[in-house]
Amino acid sequence: MTYVLVLVVLTLALPWGAAAVARRLAGALPPRHACWTLTVAAVLMAGGTISALIGLFHVPFLASLERIPLVRVLEVWPAAVPVACVAGVIMLLQLVLLVRRWFRQRSLIKHAWQSAAEGTGDGDVLVVPGADVDAFALPGYRGRSGRVVVTSGMVRALRHGEREVLLAHERAHLSDRHHLLSAVVDLATTVHPAVRGVRASLGFHLERWADEAAAAAVGNRKVAAAAIARAALAGASQERRTSGGYPLLSVTTGPVPQRVEALLGLKPEVPQGGARRAGALGLAATVAVSGLGALALAYGLHEYVEYAAIAVRGS
Repeated sequence: MTYVLVLVVLTLALPWGAAAVARRLAGALPPRHACWTLTVAAVLMAGGTISALIGLFHVPFLASLERIPLVRVLEVWPAAVPVACVAGVIMLLQLVLLVRRWFRQRSLIKHAWQSAAEGTGDGDVLVVPGADVDAFALPGYRGRSGRVVVTSGMVRALRHGEREVLLAHERAHLSDRHHLLSAVVDLATTVHPAVRGVRASLGFHLERWADEAAAAAVGNRKVAAAAIARAALAGASQERRTSGGYPLLSVTTGPVPQRVEALLGLKPEVPQGGARRAGALGLAATVAVSGLGALALAYGLHEYVEYAAIAVRGS
């Protein structure tokens, strides 16, 4: 049984290492590839954790399938039932947190739509009156298409060319559905705490992805960098709309100095063959870390029950 317990510990502990690897890999990739790498890594880490817990929860049921009396199972592994109960409680707690986080996300979007109801504009842009300095990408809700919400305070804080950068940035969030990647990773944090580090890294790379799209749209990286810096400075005191760790995506969020430095110091990022290979290898490593541990645990539990069944039949 020691073998199974070691697998359990490794399966639940490895996501911490996998998260660090995913963040390091994301830093070496173009923003688009980095975001998808982090999202897939978060999903795999959450899936591996759930698989490990399901395996533990099913130990008594596996024994019953092999027609092993529960009393005999407890003689070999006295902690079988307590461990299965703990795994069941953890999964129930994860489900409650997952549902709660989902409703918090939906509530955040609902309230954002309500606050933007008084806005006016043309097309996909809503300008909300007021002195607040804010702008964010508002995802679609209940049949309504996504909108770029900008306060009149933000409009006044930026110059004409800088406003184009702001709109292009927020439109990139909407067109590339960045809010879905953010929501998926945010939900995965309810399964394993290691995913929280991935969520923070994803937020930065989503903003970098939109920064590059905005720079390409206006055709001037210096203007884009200046607009992002000015918008962030103007909205520095603005309280961000957030639900837990799930914010509405905005040009003013994330580590702005690093984003500005990237725009000023880098050419437009084009995925090269080396970057694609690195991304593929990174994802493969994440699969190995997050998935194989869970498979090994399932195999170990199966072998343990088989061994116990042979022992019972031979006695």
